[in-house]
Amino acid sequence: MSERKTAKDFHPETLRLFDRYVHGDISRRDFLAGAAKFAVAGMTAVTILQALTPNYAMGQQIQPDDPAVDTHYLTFPSPKGYGELRGYLAKPKQQNGKLPLVLVVHENRGLNPHIEDVTRRLALAGFIAFAPDALYPLGGYPGDEDKARQLFGTLDQDKTRQDFIESVRILQKLPEGNGKVGVVGFCYGGGMSNFLATELADLSAAVPFYGRQGDLDKVAAIKAPLLIHYASDDERVNTGAKAYDDALKAAGKNAQSFIYPDTQHGFHNDTTPRYDKAAAELAWSRTIEFFKQHLS
Repeated sequence: MSERKTAKDFHPETLRLFDRYVHGDISRRDFLAGAAKFAVAGMTAVTILQALTPNYAMGQQIQPDDPAVDTHYLTFPSPKGYGELRGYLAKPKQQNGKLPLVLVVHENRGLNPHIEDVTRRLALAGFIAFAPDALYPLGGYPGDEDKARQLFGTLDQDKTRQDFIESVRILQKLPEGNGKVGVVGFCYGGGMSNFLATELADLSAAVPFYGRQGDLDKVAAIKAPLLIHYASDDERVNTGAKAYDDALKAAGKNAQSFIYPDTQHGFHNDTTPRYDKAAAELAWSRTIEFFKQHLS
């Protein structure tokens, strides 16, 4: 196996171009044209793109058939959303008493293998975790990153937001759970975590990873404690960070933000070179402790 690449193996401008590409700001052709200027010996723009694209086998920490975890795909009605939602539920095989609950919200590519792995990690940590697939109404995660992003751009976000609100309600009612639901999300899911915090007064905790900030006009409605993770080198997301932090502080909210030095957007995703092991492990340990504190 070739040595795992890190963000330091790529020109910073290439990483900025990739971030714009995966968030729909530029086309694949534009990325390749821009990346070609920074190609080094043995690398072309195409191989740079391939190297930056997620490798799900590389990032799998918990096997799908891990004997300590019970997993299922489940569908539920979502009358205010797309009508029906589907997600991946993971919980500890051995359960003593009612367990805390966590909603896991994916990036802008639907329920891919990485997010399923994150959901299993939460189960091993003692939570019942549920990860809906926003792409389910369009056939589900297609197994191809480019196709997934294209599909994602066609979603009716009003309906999708209602699907995630309904997912919280579903978790709250699970008989094996204790009724206390937290949400963790990444990129698009980080933005969704902030949104849910402004919309649901009975949400028990929210942990957005490098996501779009919540509506400043709705900060006063937030009741859930917030643990916010930012990458240091993430200009697109961080533009709104200070205003959000200031609004949360002014409103007297229970919120704490961490900026992880020398990290890229997506630093927690261990399937890509933007992964930063030290920062990811620190952010995750903080997340688990935060959920244990507020969901138990």
